[in-house]
Amino acid sequence: MYQFDRKSYEERVQWFTQARFGMFIHWGLYAIPARGEWVRSTERIPKDAYMRYFEEFDPVDYDPKKWARLAKEAGMKYAVMTAKHHDGFCLFDSQLTDFKSTNTACGRDLIREYLDAFRAEGLKVGLYYSLLDWYHEDYPHYGDLAHPMRDDPAYSNENRNFDRYLDYLHGQVRELCTNYGKLDLMWFDFSYDNPDMPMKGETWRGSELVSMVRELQPGILIDNRLEVSGEGGYGSLWEGDPKPYHGDFACPEQIVPPTGILDKAGNDMVWEACVTMNNNWGYAANDHFFKPASMLIKKLVECVSKGGNLLLNVGPDARGNIPEESQAILRDIGHWMAKNHQSIYGCGKAGMEKPDFGRITRKGNTLYYHLFENTVGPLPLLGLRDEDVDAMRWVATGAEVPPAGTWIRSNYPDLAFADLGPDPVLPDPVDAVLEVRLKG
Repeated sequence: MYQFDRKSYEERVQWFTQARFGMFIHWGLYAIPARGEWVRSTERIPKDAYMRYFEEFDPVDYDPKKWARLAKEAGMKYAVMTAKHHDGFCLFDSQLTDFKSTNTACGRDLIREYLDAFRAEGLKVGLYYSLLDWYHEDYPHYGDLAHPMRDDPAYSNENRNFDRYLDYLHGQVRELCTNYGKLDLMWFDFSYDNPDMPMKGETWRGSELVSMVRELQPGILIDNRLEVSGEGGYGSLWEGDPKPYHGDFACPEQIVPPTGILDKAGNDMVWEACVTMNNNWGYAANDHFFKPASMLIKKLVECVSKGGNLLLNVGPDARGNIPEESQAILRDIGHWMAKNHQSIYGCGKAGMEKPDFGRITRKGNTLYYHLFENTVGPLPLLGLRDEDVDAMRWVATGAEVPPAGTWIRSNYPDLAFADLGPDPVLPDPVDAVLEVRLKG
């Protein structure tokens, strides 16, 4: 049985804390109704009615090589794709169900193709697997918090065998961990407090599940949602008493934690904010409320400055295309990352006060001042004195930035300043990054 070991833990999360930026991919039958991935639950769609989408599913434009190139060009270092979402539909060739992509008109193992394509681009690969399943007959129906038939007494839970469902769940995870090569990350979703039974931890036979995953995939990372949802609590690692099914990282959803995440004892935790580009994870045809690239660049910087990652979602359409809005945003992010990635990869908290003009990230003895707006007068480098600074350069061009020596700073003899020159307009209107190398 797996037990927590601090040294092994720190070794396996190392690549994750270096990567800082990843792509989340939510895709499945729900791309056809195009009203989000929870459509079957929110609209209480019966199984027979939902099966029309199974009969129709044929993403003729699906080319994961294009997705992988887009992720790489955006500066992403890893990806996580839905192998099975809450509706129970599998994008892989599971031998334990007929409800899978290989049995649709598509006839393809979409997960295998995704893994091959993203690995070929040098990206780390992860799989999302829903602990919930609205298709399986043995999963709780009536009275469940989320099941589409939760309000219909005709779908009584009598004669439903939850252990039989757990055998199915464990069997599918075994397939994913056995048949698809090396996986870098397993993203389970999610635990919750059902009225009749808390759906968390050992309810999922969590210790057994995690031990199997870690045996089959040594070094794999696992999120914390075997214990918690994305909205409440951080699990047993946060408590300082990691259970065998603990998560390697916390994954707050649709929020960048205001102050990062510390455990109960005040130590930094490994975490990843998962965020949508618009307001839905799965494709939603009428949701055009996309966050601009400038905002998402700043949110990525914010995550890193607080010691976390950003997992940014795309929801491909029913034909297998990532929406044009998402592609344009990713290309804009990629343009910025191409010039400034060294201020993101392998960086973390600066251990300094947040400046008024932006954020600070840090890698060893180098500070990266992210300027979202310019200052009046020379740029104050809070927490530093002139004798602390070895050199200053614009990250995008390598051009030297001299220390400020004007009379304007005379009232602040113990504070270092950078002379950004006479132009009040920064060289990058989104985020101009100043590298400050420290002495010693």
